[in-house]
Amino acid sequence: MTFALRSLALAAILFGLAAQPSSAQDSLGRIERLDPALDKLLAKDAKIEVLASGFTWSEGPLWVPEEDGYVLLSDIPRNSIFRWDAKRGVSLFMSPSGYTGNTYYGLEPGANGLALDAKGQVMMCEHGDRRVSVLTRDGGKRTLVDNYQGKRLNSPNDLVLHSSGAIYFTDPPYGMPKRYDDPRRELDFCGVYRLATDGTLTLISKELARPNGIGLSPDEKTLYVAQSDPKQAIWARFALNDDGTAGAMSILYDATDQVGKLPGLPDGLAIDPQGNLWASGPGGIYVFEPSGKLIGRLLTGQRTSNCTLGGPDGKDLFITADSYLCRVRLR
Repeated sequence: MTFALRSLALAAILFGLAAQPSSAQDSLGRIERLDPALDKLLAKDAKIEVLASGFTWSEGPLWVPEEDGYVLLSDIPRNSIFRWDAKRGVSLFMSPSGYTGNTYYGLEPGANGLALDAKGQVMMCEHGDRRVSVLTRDGGKRTLVDNYQGKRLNSPNDLVLHSSGAIYFTDPPYGMPKRYDDPRRELDFCGVYRLATDGTLTLISKELARPNGIGLSPDEKTLYVAQSDPKQAIWARFALNDDGTAGAMSILYDATDQVGKLPGLPDGLAIDPQGNLWASGPGGIYVFEPSGKLIGRLLTGQRTSNCTLGGPDGKDLFITADSYLCRVRLR
């Protein structure tokens, strides 16, 4: 049996034992309303609904508007991507997802952030293979980028697609076995990058020690990046120029004072059509107006990794929180 098939079999066995959709728990946590503006986004009776549980570390949720629609999510330690839909629940979508080697490669070898390209193909940030790739419809994966100026990337973490076809992504070393101290590192910084459609890779910033989640404002004039540094747990923003490059960094919000008091750090994020940010941070999902004003939090009580907008009517917020996949209905 090949390594890939062994991984697939093991993941299927583990998933069958541990990660069936939850029936014992239908919701978790609570919603903290800090400003009346949140009432325009969430109904008074909104709750954090559990769709599935038992993942090792759930990440990178992506809504795919095909068939009746479904969610893909990464389970990074299992080197797998799983699928959830309302009819069938959870099933294995891909394994391996982010590491195709034949030796041990740390605790987080799998794919992390997921996105769709203009053709509806799944793009992914691969920890173990240290690349951004796309899963083609008629074949296997194609590498989009795996190096900067001839040096291998650390472990791409999250990505967002610009309407021009350019991809912005972050590259911390979380997927490397020894992370920052891994001898396999070839870059001495953690970058935020822009990959143009012609394959040109531009370094947007190396100011952030631990860049993580990334997103674009609806008008694509602002790039948001979360930093999962316990010493500076912030959400940063960059004004984008017409050529796709970025201006100086500014801080949207600083949650460093919440580190250690609540589980988790700034991680993945989603931006709704009105420009509000739904961003994972200490305790759950932080809800910001475009100005950076915090108007509420969805407190899961878990280390909350990421979220995405989707659903048949576009009004579902899907959340990955530790071992859970959750959903919150929006107005």
